[in-house]
Amino acid sequence: MRKERVAMKSMVPNTLLAFIGLFLASVNAVPLLAQEAQPTKPAQAKKVEKPVTEIRIGYLRAYEPQLALSVLDVPPRDEGVAGANVAIADNNTTGNFLGQKFTLDVTEVKPGSDIVPLFKSMIEKGDRYVLADLSAAQLLSIADIARDNGVLLFNIGATDDALREEECRVNVFHIAPTRSMLADGLAQYLIWKQWPRWVLIYGSHESDRLFADALRRAATRFGGQILAEKEFKDEGTARRTDTGVVQIQRQMPVFTQDLPEHDVVLVADESEVFGTYVPFRTWIPRPVAGTAGLTPSAWHPASEQWGGTQIQNRFAKANGRRMLSKDMSAWTAVRIVGDAATRTQSAEPEKIEAFIRADDFSIAAFKGQKLTFRKWNWQLRQPVFLGDGRSVVTTSPQEGFLHQVSELDTLGVDQPETKCVLK
Repeated sequence: MRKERVAMKSMVPNTLLAFIGLFLASVNAVPLLAQEAQPTKPAQAKKVEKPVTEIRIGYLRAYEPQLALSVLDVPPRDEGVAGANVAIADNNTTGNFLGQKFTLDVTEVKPGSDIVPLFKSMIEKGDRYVLADLSAAQLLSIADIARDNGVLLFNIGATDDALREEECRVNVFHIAPTRSMLADGLAQYLIWKQWPRWVLIYGSHESDRLFADALRRAATRFGGQILAEKEFKDEGTARRTDTGVVQIQRQMPVFTQDLPEHDVVLVADESEVFGTYVPFRTWIPRPVAGTAGLTPSAWHPASEQWGGTQIQNRFAKANGRRMLSKDMSAWTAVRIVGDAATRTQSAEPEKIEAFIRADDFSIAAFKGQKLTFRKWNWQLRQPVFLGDGRSVVTTSPQEGFLHQVSELDTLGVDQPETKCVLK
């Protein structure tokens, strides 16, 4: 009996060890079986990057530092270019999803210089859309070259009516308003206010005379009366430094003393020789309008209506100043190209041009309504802002000035009046 107990004791540990071994083997086998049962994960597919197409937009500007009677009116160095850069960023926001990358190629020349060689080099670099901030003569010198090379020009600087009339071109889109559009916008408001009697003071430079002509045309068109005119001749002084406050205070009342009774003094001084000195210095206390006082423009830095606050804030954040008319014209031109590329989902110049020329084309530019092109001369229809240095007073067209096609066509040369034969 004692021997059997000893044998049983010796068997227990062996049996227990065998059981533990089998248990551990089964536990270790579970993960292996589980791993074998799981499907093999496929290799992660490589992300295919969409090819990026570059859409180059050229910017050709005639620039030199400008003088002004007031230091507050000296144009900023990046006027126009700043607006184009903001629009490039706006275009790329959408373009990134479509594989489009917009770039701006800025080229500067001196006013009056020969720009043909530089323009040809821009074409060679691939600029098929070019913003032109040039004089009328410079713009005309490249218009036909651009047409022959399939380049679209967007005029953002020259307000000359002749570029839309006698010298119009099929490949030049005019974003800047004409002098006649600006003058008509001003005249409508003065007539609406029932201030129809005007006197006109104009400068001795060509641009001053052209704006004076636009004001005379507006008077005839809307029922204003220009009772008297005077030319203020540029004597070649150093402007601010040669004319002291006391001298101005005495000269301007005398200069306006012999003018007949009137409601408003119109000023045509695009050359910045005397206009700033007219308000509050006339012999008879009257409002001043034109290039001084109440001024018509394509945009106003204080505009906040129709979403204007949004574009003003984005522009100010990027550039540290408010948006000016040329900034808005440049922004609009770049957005026209960007919108066309986005809507067509194409970078092909033929498709983009066809979209811009389509009957249903329009562009939103924070001006209260969609803007469209006049097909007879490719001038952009747009409201005209009237304001002083502080705020927007009103926008034209004014209430009551009707048109059978678009009230915006009450501003500037209408289709029945046009002399344009596109070529």
